[in-house]
Amino acid sequence: MGTAVEFILALVAIVASAAFFTNAVEILGSRLNLGQGAVGSVLAAVGTALPESMIAVVAIMEPILSGGSSSGAEIGIGAILGAPFMLSTLALFVVGAAALIFRWRRRQGTQLSIDSGTIARDLGSFIVVFAVAAGVGLLELPVFLKIVVALALVLCYVFYVRRTFESGGEIENVPEKLLIIPGRREPPFGAVLFQTLASPGIIVAGAHFFVDAVEHAAEGLGLPAGLIALILAPLATELPEKFNSIFWVRDGKDTLAMGNMTGAMMFQSTIPVSFGILFTPWNLTGLNVFASALALVSAGLTYFMLRRLGKLDARHLMAGGLFYLAFVVGAVVVIV
Repeated sequence: MGTAVEFILALVAIVASAAFFTNAVEILGSRLNLGQGAVGSVLAAVGTALPESMIAVVAIMEPILSGGSSSGAEIGIGAILGAPFMLSTLALFVVGAAALIFRWRRRQGTQLSIDSGTIARDLGSFIVVFAVAAGVGLLELPVFLKIVVALALVLCYVFYVRRTFESGGEIENVPEKLLIIPGRREPPFGAVLFQTLASPGIIVAGAHFFVDAVEHAAEGLGLPAGLIALILAPLATELPEKFNSIFWVRDGKDTLAMGNMTGAMMFQSTIPVSFGILFTPWNLTGLNVFASALALVSAGLTYFMLRRLGKLDARHLMAGGLFYLAFVVGAVVVIV
């Protein structure tokens, strides 16, 4: 009973905070004269990528600093790889499903009205850097080469952020009112900044309790720590990205919705991966390799459809659900 209550309260906190965050970050982006790509792919993506990133960092560093359980590296690697896997499969499915469900209130129906250049750049960059990250985990490299790769991934993300901030595309239909002070049409900048920063903080807290509930349930089922980190922790902590994007898809703001996903994919495949390469053995085997391969194939299919057609439809994104299902089946087979 206690676990169920923890699930529900954490989920309510995450959903409510996601609504406050999307409201504030759009107003903040407009005040700073940023484009849709910068708001969705950088501000929103990094802000809501904090929970799963912190799980990986804590899992890896705690045994190093305190001499705790040796499973920290296993859990950390699982959390690091689980985030881009979840985003490139199940999260894209959720965006497609949301476009299908809300098609009656969207001018564009099931087709996504996106800045194809920005989203294609995100997907293409993700495929390259994540392939490199996974490849490093399959090879026995000397320490100095791992350091070079880790630094290169960080520089790739810095370059990506710079390119994204230089992209255009104004945010359409910016909310006039801030949710924490709905009575004012022109909320002060300080209030906008406060809501933008406070919302992810509550999201992090909600995600923490959600993960605790997931882990308690998983332990009762006797699931291994690595599998919990690879599937259950990212499933819980990626909820912020999913709910942010659902709200934006519902309102027809597809570039913000997709940028939130693809920008998080870029962040998760560079910064946390660099940390994993430097502070864990980073030897990928079994389900980790399978998840990485499925993430690359799913993202590659979406990228191919966008380049080939110049647009995306809800059905293209929903294919990501099949890759997620394939992993679940593979995980069950391995456990059994």
